[in-house]
Amino acid sequence: MGTGQLVTLSRRLRAAGGPRLRQNFSRRIRRAAEPLHKDLQKAVQTLPLQSEGRKRNRDGRMPHGGPSPTSRPFRQMLAGSVRISVRQGASPGARIWIDRSRIEPKARNVLNQINATGRLRHPVFGNRRRWANQRSQAGWWTRRVQAGTPRMRAEVERVLRDVRRDLE
Repeated sequence: MGTGQLVTLSRRLRAAGGPRLRQNFSRRIRRAAEPLHKDLQKAVQTLPLQSEGRKRNRDGRMPHGGPSPTSRPFRQMLAGSVRISVRQGASPGARIWIDRSRIEPKARNVLNQINATGRLRHPVFGNRRRWANQRSQAGWWTRRVQAGTPRMRAEVERVLRDVRRDLE
């Protein structure tokens, strides 16, 4: 099912009226996308980040830790930023995206940086003179989306067949 068929069906939904029919359509599209949404949130929380290990200070001693520069637990904050939205109208469908407004300002690019390079470079406890590198799996978001898309597409096509049958 292509975009053109979704647009045609959306117009027919609008012409048929019935807010109940539109709400049912949106709810079922959201349900089709929720497994992928949950999988991405779980992936963020369990994404392996391996450190290069602690380096010694200039005087040869191991450095001490400090308070976290963010007010919320880091992985929970990142997982909470993965959102889902359902569109109706000219371009109907579901979209899973990263809401940067839900991420602390200094960490807004973290998920894209890990997905693109497999590396997270960050200051140690906010100290911009000391930087740490952590390695992870490059393409983690892309792989999960590609793996979840066929199931989601099949579910959306099933929903569209049901709605089309209701309209006829």
